[in-house]
Amino acid sequence: QVQLVESGGGLVQPGGSLTLSCAASGSIFRIVSMGWYRQAPGKERELVASVNAGGGFNYADSVKGRFSISRDNAANTAYLQMNTLKPDDTAVYFCNAYIYSDTSHWNVYWGQGTQVTVSS
Repeated sequence: QVQLVESGGGLVQPGGSLTLSCAASGSIFRIVSMGWYRQAPGKERELVASVNAGGGFNYADSVKGRFSISRDNAANTAYLQMNTLKPDDTAVYFCNAYIYSDTSHWNVYWGQGTQVTVSS
């Protein structure tokens, strides 16, 4: 099976920066895409950023120009660089990956989530 492990969450002041990482391990043939979602209390889970195998990026409007997603293919790891953080960015952030375990079997995987709190 595949596991996704997030790290890097924590407390940061408004205007500060934080970097999240997501490492995928297990039976991996090809990672089609990796992304980050977040969920604040009482709100729906939303896509923050994603990157696919072809290098295409997607960002939520609320984070464009502030957040940047990247991939280290050799390490099967995705990163989310978060800059100019705002209190509204406070949420649990979840890593997501669309992964083929072989040429004909795929699944979508989720990490356990990591808390990001932006507060002064």
